[in-house]
Amino acid sequence: MGKQGEAGHMPWEPPTAVEQQLYQAGAGGDWQAFFEVLAGTDLYFPMSRELMDAAPGSIPFRPFKDPNFDGLALAVFTRGLLEHPVGDRVFERSDLVSLAKVWPRSVRWLAVNPGTPAETFLPADPKRWKKHGRHAVPERQLKTLWTGHRHGALAHGMACGALLMVNNGAVWNHLGWQWGGYTEEKELLGRWWGVGGRPEWLGTVERLLRGEVVSPAWEFALRVRQALMQEHGTPPDAVRWRETAERVLVARTAEVVDRTGRPPEFDLDADIALTQELIGRILRYEARFRADGLLDGGSCVRSVLAWDYGRASCMARWGLGARYAEREESERALLRAGEASRQVYRSWAEFAIGFVLGRCLHFDSEEFGDWYTDMVAVHQILSTDPESPWLSVPWEQSAPDRTER
Repeated sequence: MGKQGEAGHMPWEPPTAVEQQLYQAGAGGDWQAFFEVLAGTDLYFPMSRELMDAAPGSIPFRPFKDPNFDGLALAVFTRGLLEHPVGDRVFERSDLVSLAKVWPRSVRWLAVNPGTPAETFLPADPKRWKKHGRHAVPERQLKTLWTGHRHGALAHGMACGALLMVNNGAVWNHLGWQWGGYTEEKELLGRWWGVGGRPEWLGTVERLLRGEVVSPAWEFALRVRQALMQEHGTPPDAVRWRETAERVLVARTAEVVDRTGRPPEFDLDADIALTQELIGRILRYEARFRADGLLDGGSCVRSVLAWDYGRASCMARWGLGARYAEREESERALLRAGEASRQVYRSWAEFAIGFVLGRCLHFDSEEFGDWYTDMVAVHQILSTDPESPWLSVPWEQSAPDRTER
Protein backbone atom coordinates (compact mmCIF):
# COMPACT_ATOMS: atom_id res chain seq x y z
CA MET A 1 0.00 0.00 0.00
CA GLY A 2 2.70 2.49 0.94
CA LYS A 3 6.44 2.95 1.18
CA GLN A 4 8.29 4.64 4.03
CA GLY A 5 11.60 6.21 3.14
CA GLU A 6 14.78 5.10 4.86
CA ALA A 7 14.64 8.14 7.13
CA GLY A 8 11.49 6.69 8.67
CA HIS A 9 13.55 4.00 10.45
CA MET A 10 15.76 6.45 12.38
CA PRO A 11 15.18 7.15 16.10
CA TRP A 12 12.90 10.14 16.18
CA GLU A 13 10.87 12.35 18.50
CA PRO A 14 7.49 13.03 16.85
CA PRO A 15 6.22 16.62 17.16
CA THR A 16 2.55 15.77 17.78
CA ALA A 17 0.29 12.77 18.30
CA VAL A 18 -0.59 12.74 14.58
CA GLU A 19 3.00 12.26 13.43
CA GLN A 20 3.53 9.64 16.12
CA GLN A 21 0.50 7.66 14.98
CA LEU A 22 1.42 7.92 11.29
CA TYR A 23 5.00 6.90 12.01
CA GLN A 24 4.00 3.86 14.04
CA ALA A 25 1.34 2.72 11.57
CA GLY A 26 3.66 3.13 8.58
CA ALA A 27 6.58 1.39 10.28
CA GLY A 28 4.31 -1.52 11.17
CA GLY A 29 2.69 -1.71 7.76
CA ASP A 30 -0.76 -1.02 9.21
CA TRP A 31 -1.99 1.04 6.30
CA GLN A 32 -5.62 0.98 7.39
CA ALA A 33 -4.66 2.74 10.64
CA PHE A 34 -2.34 5.05 8.71
CA PHE A 35 -5.13 6.25 6.42
CA GLU A 36 -7.61 6.60 9.26
CA VAL A 37 -5.24 9.07 10.91
CA LEU A 38 -4.24 10.79 7.67
CA ALA A 39 -7.87 11.29 6.62
CA GLY A 40 -8.70 12.86 9.98
CA THR A 41 -6.05 15.56 9.96
CA ASP A 42 -5.25 18.67 7.94
CA LEU A 43 -2.69 18.44 5.14
CA TYR A 44 -0.57 21.37 4.04
CA PHE A 45 0.90 22.05 0.62
CA PRO A 46 4.19 23.97 0.36
CA MET A 47 3.69 26.95 -1.93
CA SER A 48 5.41 30.12 -3.08
CA ARG A 49 4.24 33.16 -1.16
CA GLU A 50 4.65 35.30 -4.27
CA LEU A 51 2.47 32.92 -6.25
CA MET A 52 -0.26 32.77 -3.61
CA ASP A 53 -0.33 36.56 -3.30
CA ALA A 54 -0.80 36.74 -7.07
CA ALA A 55 -3.50 34.04 -7.18
CA PRO A 56 -5.18 33.78 -3.76
CA GLY A 57 -7.67 30.96 -3.31
CA SER A 58 -5.98 28.60 -5.74
CA ILE A 59 -3.64 25.73 -4.93
CA PRO A 60 -1.60 25.07 -8.08
CA PHE A 61 -0.01 21.65 -7.78
CA ARG A 62 3.78 21.51 -7.82
CA PRO A 63 4.81 17.86 -8.33
CA PHE A 64 8.42 16.83 -7.84
CA LYS A 65 10.62 13.86 -8.73
CA ASP A 66 12.22 11.83 -5.96
CA PRO A 67 15.20 9.68 -7.05
CA ASN A 68 13.99 6.77 -4.91
CA PHE A 69 10.54 6.56 -6.50
CA ASP A 70 9.43 6.10 -10.09
CA GLY A 71 7.23 8.93 -11.34
CA LEU A 72 6.08 12.30 -10.04
CA ALA A 73 5.08 12.90 -6.42
CA LEU A 74 3.04 15.57 -4.67
CA ALA A 75 4.23 16.74 -1.25
CA VAL A 76 1.97 17.37 1.74
CA PHE A 77 2.91 17.95 5.36
CA THR A 78 1.07 17.39 8.61
CA ARG A 79 0.76 20.29 11.02
CA GLY A 80 3.52 19.34 13.43
CA LEU A 81 6.17 19.20 10.71
CA LEU A 82 5.53 22.59 9.15
CA GLU A 83 8.53 24.87 8.94
CA HIS A 84 8.48 28.23 10.71
CA PRO A 85 7.21 31.00 8.42
CA VAL A 86 10.36 32.25 6.71
CA GLY A 87 11.38 33.30 3.22
CA ASP A 88 9.09 32.76 0.25
CA ARG A 89 7.74 29.36 1.36
CA VAL A 90 4.22 29.24 2.77
CA PHE A 91 1.66 26.47 3.27
CA GLU A 92 -1.95 26.10 2.16
CA ARG A 93 -4.39 23.78 3.91
CA SER A 94 -6.48 20.91 2.54
CA ASP A 95 -7.37 17.32 3.53
CA LEU A 96 -7.18 13.84 2.01
CA VAL A 97 -10.76 13.67 0.72
CA SER A 98 -10.59 17.11 -0.90
CA LEU A 99 -7.26 16.19 -2.42
CA ALA A 100 -8.72 12.97 -3.87
CA LYS A 101 -11.34 14.98 -5.79
CA VAL A 102 -8.76 17.03 -7.69
CA TRP A 103 -5.83 14.60 -7.90
CA PRO A 104 -3.80 15.10 -11.11
CA ARG A 105 -3.58 11.89 -13.12
CA SER A 106 0.07 12.43 -14.02
CA VAL A 107 1.16 12.22 -10.37
CA ARG A 108 1.87 8.69 -9.11
CA TRP A 109 2.75 9.30 -5.47
CA LEU A 110 1.46 11.24 -2.47
CA ALA A 111 4.54 12.18 -0.46
CA VAL A 112 3.56 12.66 3.18
CA ASN A 113 6.11 14.69 5.14
CA PRO A 114 8.93 14.20 2.60
CA GLY A 115 12.46 14.91 3.78
CA THR A 116 11.57 14.20 7.42
CA PRO A 117 11.99 11.06 9.54
CA ALA A 118 8.26 10.44 9.04
CA GLU A 119 8.51 10.50 5.26
CA THR A 120 6.01 8.15 3.60
CA PHE A 121 5.28 7.75 -0.12
CA LEU A 122 1.79 6.46 -0.95
CA PRO A 123 0.69 5.21 -4.39
CA ALA A 124 -1.95 7.47 -5.89
CA ASP A 125 -5.38 5.96 -5.26
CA PRO A 126 -7.97 8.76 -5.00
CA LYS A 127 -11.00 6.42 -4.97
CA ARG A 128 -9.75 4.58 -1.90
CA TRP A 129 -8.80 7.84 -0.22
CA LYS A 130 -12.42 8.98 -0.42
CA LYS A 131 -13.54 5.75 1.26
CA HIS A 132 -10.96 6.22 4.00
CA GLY A 133 -12.53 9.60 4.70
CA ARG A 134 -15.66 7.88 6.00
CA HIS A 135 -13.58 6.07 8.64
CA ALA A 136 -11.31 8.95 9.60
CA VAL A 137 -10.14 9.16 13.20
CA PRO A 138 -10.65 12.78 14.32
CA GLU A 139 -7.81 14.52 16.10
CA ARG A 140 -7.94 15.41 19.77
CA GLN A 141 -9.26 18.91 20.28
CA LEU A 142 -6.33 19.80 22.56
CA LYS A 143 -3.27 19.68 20.32
CA THR A 144 0.24 20.10 21.69
CA LEU A 145 3.49 20.51 19.80
CA TRP A 146 5.62 18.14 21.86
CA THR A 147 8.83 19.59 20.38
CA GLY A 148 7.70 23.18 20.99
CA HIS A 149 7.71 25.45 24.03
CA ARG A 150 5.96 23.67 26.89
CA HIS A 151 7.53 25.41 29.89
CA GLY A 152 8.70 28.92 30.71
CA ALA A 153 7.52 32.44 29.96
CA LEU A 154 7.01 31.96 26.23
CA ALA A 155 4.85 28.90 26.82
CA HIS A 156 2.88 30.94 29.37
CA GLY A 157 2.22 33.63 26.79
CA MET A 158 1.05 30.98 24.31
CA ALA A 159 -1.16 29.36 26.95
CA CYS A 160 -2.97 32.68 27.41
CA GLY A 161 -4.48 31.99 23.98
CA ALA A 162 -5.30 28.35 24.72
CA LEU A 163 -9.06 28.81 25.11
CA LEU A 164 -9.32 30.19 21.59
CA MET A 165 -6.69 27.91 20.08
CA VAL A 166 -8.26 24.75 21.47
CA ASN A 167 -11.72 25.92 20.46
CA ASN A 168 -10.44 26.34 16.90
CA GLY A 169 -8.72 22.94 16.90
CA ALA A 170 -5.30 24.59 16.65
CA VAL A 171 -2.01 23.68 18.35
CA TRP A 172 -1.88 25.78 21.51
CA ASN A 173 1.93 26.15 21.53
CA HIS A 174 2.80 26.34 17.84
CA LEU A 175 4.49 29.62 17.04
CA GLY A 176 3.87 30.13 13.35
CA TRP A 177 1.04 27.94 12.04
CA GLN A 178 -2.10 27.04 13.95
CA TRP A 179 -5.06 25.98 11.86
CA GLY A 180 -5.47 27.49 8.41
CA GLY A 181 -2.88 27.95 5.74
CA TYR A 182 -1.33 31.20 4.57
CA THR A 183 -4.30 32.43 2.54
CA GLU A 184 -6.81 31.43 5.23
CA GLU A 185 -4.85 33.28 7.91
CA LYS A 186 -4.96 36.45 5.81
CA GLU A 187 -8.65 36.07 4.99
CA LEU A 188 -9.65 35.50 8.61
CA LEU A 189 -7.62 38.46 9.86
CA GLY A 190 -9.29 40.66 7.26
CA ARG A 191 -12.82 39.38 7.92
CA TRP A 192 -12.74 39.36 11.73
CA TRP A 193 -10.29 42.14 12.51
CA GLY A 194 -10.00 44.38 9.45
CA VAL A 195 -6.29 43.54 9.37
CA GLY A 196 -5.03 43.56 5.80
CA GLY A 197 -1.34 44.20 6.26
CA ARG A 198 1.53 44.79 8.64
CA PRO A 199 0.49 48.29 9.86
CA GLU A 200 -2.97 47.06 10.87
CA TRP A 201 -1.50 44.00 12.57
CA LEU A 202 0.94 46.12 14.56
CA GLY A 203 -1.81 48.45 15.70
CA THR A 204 -4.22 45.67 16.60
CA VAL A 205 -1.77 43.60 18.63
CA GLU A 206 -0.64 46.71 20.49
CA ARG A 207 -4.20 47.71 21.40
CA LEU A 208 -4.93 44.18 22.59
CA LEU A 209 -1.80 44.10 24.72
CA ARG A 210 -2.82 47.40 26.30
CA GLY A 211 -6.34 46.12 27.00
CA GLU A 212 -7.90 48.81 24.80
CA VAL A 213 -10.26 46.63 22.76
CA VAL A 214 -12.59 45.38 25.51
CA SER A 215 -15.42 47.72 26.45
CA PRO A 216 -14.30 50.21 29.15
CA ALA A 217 -17.80 49.94 30.64
CA TRP A 218 -17.30 46.24 31.41
CA GLU A 219 -14.01 46.87 33.15
CA PHE A 220 -15.39 49.88 35.03
CA ALA A 221 -18.24 47.84 36.52
CA LEU A 222 -15.93 45.03 37.61
CA ARG A 223 -13.42 47.45 39.15
CA VAL A 224 -16.16 49.06 41.22
CA ARG A 225 -17.02 45.66 42.63
CA GLN A 226 -13.34 44.86 43.28
CA ALA A 227 -12.98 48.09 45.22
CA LEU A 228 -16.02 47.20 47.34
CA MET A 229 -14.64 43.72 47.99
CA GLN A 230 -11.31 45.17 49.11
CA GLU A 231 -13.11 47.56 51.46
CA HIS A 232 -15.60 45.11 52.97
CA GLY A 233 -13.96 41.71 52.41
CA THR A 234 -16.98 40.17 50.68
CA PRO A 235 -18.70 40.66 47.33
CA PRO A 236 -21.41 43.36 47.43
CA ASP A 237 -25.02 42.55 46.66
CA ALA A 238 -26.54 43.86 43.44
CA VAL A 239 -28.10 46.92 45.11
CA ARG A 240 -24.87 48.15 46.71
CA TRP A 241 -22.89 47.44 43.53
CA ARG A 242 -25.33 49.44 41.39
CA GLU A 243 -25.57 52.32 43.88
CA THR A 244 -21.80 52.60 44.17
CA ALA A 245 -21.32 52.51 40.41
CA GLU A 246 -23.90 55.29 40.05
CA ARG A 247 -22.15 57.47 42.68
CA VAL A 248 -18.80 57.00 40.91
CA LEU A 249 -20.30 57.99 37.55
CA VAL A 250 -21.94 61.08 39.05
CA ALA A 251 -18.69 62.08 40.80
CA ARG A 252 -16.68 61.63 37.61
CA THR A 253 -19.18 63.77 35.70
CA ALA A 254 -18.96 66.50 38.31
CA GLU A 255 -15.17 66.49 37.97
CA VAL A 256 -15.48 66.94 34.21
CA VAL A 257 -17.88 69.85 34.63
CA ASP A 258 -15.64 71.52 37.25
CA ARG A 259 -12.58 71.11 35.06
CA THR A 260 -14.09 72.28 31.76
CA GLY A 261 -16.86 74.60 32.93
CA ARG A 262 -19.18 72.98 30.41
CA PRO A 263 -21.93 70.36 30.61
CA PRO A 264 -20.75 66.82 29.77
CA GLU A 265 -20.94 65.70 26.14
CA PHE A 266 -22.45 62.37 27.19
CA ASP A 267 -25.82 61.39 28.64
CA LEU A 268 -25.17 60.62 32.31
CA ASP A 269 -28.59 59.07 32.89
CA ALA A 270 -28.12 56.76 29.92
CA ASP A 271 -24.66 55.72 31.14
CA ILE A 272 -26.04 54.95 34.58
CA ALA A 273 -28.86 52.87 33.12
CA LEU A 274 -26.47 50.95 30.89
CA THR A 275 -24.11 50.26 33.78
CA GLN A 276 -26.91 49.00 35.99
CA GLU A 277 -28.15 46.72 33.21
CA LEU A 278 -24.58 45.49 32.66
CA ILE A 279 -24.21 44.60 36.34
CA GLY A 280 -27.32 42.45 36.05
CA ARG A 281 -25.88 40.68 33.00
CA ILE A 282 -22.60 39.98 34.79
CA LEU A 283 -24.39 38.56 37.82
CA ARG A 284 -26.53 36.30 35.66
CA TYR A 285 -23.51 35.04 33.73
CA GLU A 286 -21.66 34.36 36.97
CA ALA A 287 -24.61 32.38 38.29
CA ARG A 288 -24.53 30.26 35.13
CA PHE A 289 -20.75 29.88 35.40
CA ARG A 290 -21.16 28.49 38.90
CA ALA A 291 -23.90 26.11 37.80
CA ASP A 292 -21.70 24.81 34.99
CA GLY A 293 -18.57 24.46 37.13
CA LEU A 294 -16.56 27.32 35.57
CA LEU A 295 -16.55 29.42 38.72
CA ASP A 296 -16.27 28.47 42.39
CA GLY A 297 -19.21 29.30 44.60
CA GLY A 298 -17.59 32.20 46.45
CA SER A 299 -15.57 33.62 43.54
CA CYS A 300 -16.27 36.51 41.19
CA VAL A 301 -14.77 37.62 37.91
CA ARG A 302 -11.97 40.09 38.62
CA SER A 303 -11.55 41.57 35.15
CA VAL A 304 -12.34 40.93 31.48
CA LEU A 305 -8.92 42.08 30.27
CA ALA A 306 -8.13 38.39 29.68
CA TRP A 307 -10.41 38.68 26.64
CA ASP A 308 -7.87 41.10 25.14
CA TYR A 309 -4.71 39.40 26.42
CA GLY A 310 -5.85 35.98 25.22
CA ARG A 311 -6.61 37.33 21.76
CA ALA A 312 -3.27 39.16 21.75
CA SER A 313 -1.58 35.79 22.29
CA CYS A 314 -3.38 34.44 19.23
CA MET A 315 -2.92 37.61 17.17
CA ALA A 316 0.83 37.40 17.72
CA ARG A 317 0.85 34.06 15.92
CA TRP A 318 -1.83 34.81 13.34
CA GLY A 319 0.26 37.74 12.20
CA LEU A 320 3.27 35.50 11.78
CA GLY A 321 1.29 32.95 9.77
CA ALA A 322 -0.05 35.72 7.52
CA ARG A 323 3.53 37.05 7.19
CA TYR A 324 2.67 40.42 8.69
CA ALA A 325 5.13 39.89 11.54
CA GLU A 326 8.63 38.61 12.17
CA ARG A 327 9.25 35.77 14.58
CA GLU A 328 10.99 38.01 17.13
CA GLU A 329 8.00 40.37 17.13
CA SER A 330 5.61 37.50 17.75
CA GLU A 331 7.74 36.23 20.62
CA ARG A 332 7.88 39.67 22.23
CA ALA A 333 4.10 40.01 21.94
CA LEU A 334 3.61 36.59 23.55
CA LEU A 335 5.87 37.48 26.45
CA ARG A 336 4.01 40.76 26.93
CA ALA A 337 0.64 38.96 26.86
CA GLY A 338 1.80 36.65 29.63
CA GLU A 339 3.24 39.48 31.72
CA ALA A 340 0.14 41.66 31.33
CA SER A 341 -2.06 38.74 32.38
CA ARG A 342 -0.01 38.10 35.51
CA GLN A 343 -0.38 41.76 36.50
CA VAL A 344 -4.17 41.37 36.66
CA TYR A 345 -4.87 37.74 37.54
CA ARG A 346 -3.53 35.31 40.11
CA SER A 347 -4.18 31.96 38.43
CA TRP A 348 -5.25 30.23 35.23
CA ALA A 349 -8.72 29.83 36.74
CA GLU A 350 -9.12 33.59 37.23
CA PHE A 351 -7.72 34.35 33.79
CA ALA A 352 -9.97 31.78 32.12
CA ILE A 353 -13.23 33.02 33.58
CA GLY A 354 -12.30 36.61 32.70
CA PHE A 355 -11.77 35.53 29.11
CA VAL A 356 -15.06 33.61 29.00
CA LEU A 357 -17.05 36.51 30.44
CA GLY A 358 -15.51 38.96 27.97
CA ARG A 359 -16.34 36.65 25.08
CA CYS A 360 -19.91 36.18 26.29
CA LEU A 361 -20.52 39.90 26.84
CA HIS A 362 -19.23 40.55 23.33
CA PHE A 363 -20.99 37.78 21.42
CA ASP A 364 -23.55 35.84 23.42
CA SER A 365 -26.20 38.38 24.58
CA GLU A 366 -27.35 35.95 27.31
CA GLU A 367 -28.54 33.43 24.76
CA PHE A 368 -26.15 30.82 26.20
CA GLY A 369 -25.68 29.45 22.71
CA ASP A 370 -22.54 28.23 20.94
CA TRP A 371 -20.50 31.26 22.00
CA TYR A 372 -21.01 30.09 25.57
CA THR A 373 -21.30 26.30 25.32
CA ASP A 374 -18.12 26.06 23.23
CA MET A 375 -16.24 27.76 26.05
CA VAL A 376 -17.72 25.42 28.64
CA ALA A 377 -16.45 22.43 26.66
CA VAL A 378 -12.99 23.93 26.10
CA HIS A 379 -12.74 24.99 29.75
CA GLN A 380 -13.42 21.40 30.78
CA ILE A 381 -10.70 20.11 28.44
CA LEU A 382 -8.12 22.59 29.67
CA SER A 383 -9.03 21.93 33.30
CA THR A 384 -8.61 18.15 33.07
CA ASP A 385 -6.51 17.04 30.09
CA PRO A 386 -3.02 15.92 31.22
CA GLU A 387 -1.45 17.87 28.33
CA SER A 388 -3.23 21.10 29.23
CA PRO A 389 -0.89 24.06 29.78
CA TRP A 390 -3.09 25.05 32.71
CA LEU A 391 -1.78 21.94 34.45
CA SER A 392 1.83 22.07 33.25
CA VAL A 393 2.75 25.76 32.89
CA PRO A 394 2.91 27.54 36.29
CA TRP A 395 0.99 30.81 36.48
CA GLU A 396 3.89 32.59 38.14
CA GLN A 397 6.98 32.76 35.93
CA SER A 398 10.66 33.44 36.43
CA ALA A 399 12.63 35.70 34.10
CA PRO A 400 11.89 34.93 30.41
CA ASP A 401 14.13 32.34 28.84
CA ARG A 402 13.57 31.92 25.13
CA THR A 403 15.57 28.73 25.02
CA GLU A 404 13.21 26.87 27.38
CA ARG A 405 11.25 23.99 25.89
